[in-house]
Amino acid sequence: MVKGIIIIPTYNEIENIERIIRNIFSQRRKFDILVVDDNSPDGTATRVRTLKAEFPGRLHVEEREGKQGLGTAYIHGFKWALARDYEYIFEMDADFSHNPNDLIRLYNTCKRDNADVAIGSRYITGVNVINWPMNRVLMSWLASRYVRFITGMDIQDTTAGYVCYKREVLEAIDLDKIQFVGYAFQIEMKFKAHLLGFKIVEVPVIFTDRTRGTSKMSGSIISEAVFGVIKMKMKSLFNQIKD
Repeated sequence: MVKGIIIIPTYNEIENIERIIRNIFSQRRKFDILVVDDNSPDGTATRVRTLKAEFPGRLHVEEREGKQGLGTAYIHGFKWALARDYEYIFEMDADFSHNPNDLIRLYNTCKRDNADVAIGSRYITGVNVINWPMNRVLMSWLASRYVRFITGMDIQDTTAGYVCYKREVLEAIDLDKIQFVGYAFQIEMKFKAHLLGFKIVEVPVIFTDRTRGTSKMSGSIISEAVFGVIKMKMKSLFNQIKD
């Protein structure tokens, strides 16, 4: 039984999806893959379905109606994985910004080093980002500093989207109460794990911006993160007072 599953949310990733699937399946450790596709008009889900026969029982696809957001895609994937026997559940982008070779390092951090959450961190050993313009690097780094200040989390890369969760972390978080669907989703998941006292460890990785396909970053996603963090922190303080 394969213990780890990689959840990959997709929208118009036809240029990357087959390559990332084959790369993950070529790793020394076996992982299953679940692609959660939001009705990509470019045929991403169709390409995944054609590959399922080549990887029976290991490649799965869930197709949703319309573009519903990153956060809801991951929550859909989390619930799918928790309904099965997976012990290690990963978040990963389809565009090779997250190097598949780092999957084993994240897995080992949870399996051998007893972390509950392993984060592929761009900022734990400096700034490890390739092909981003300087203004975007600065914005991302400042966003993580801002989130650390507001939330009190001792995490350098609070917005990272390359993460391994132990099963019990996702079981402990009420996934139906996760509020954010965009950039802030990653922050909220880490904050929930932090509040529940789980051990969170950052693993240094090199983040490389996509070379194929189109970025999904937008102003509304950034706005959600900036203003949502304050709301999230205030709500946690209110709940503590109420308890």
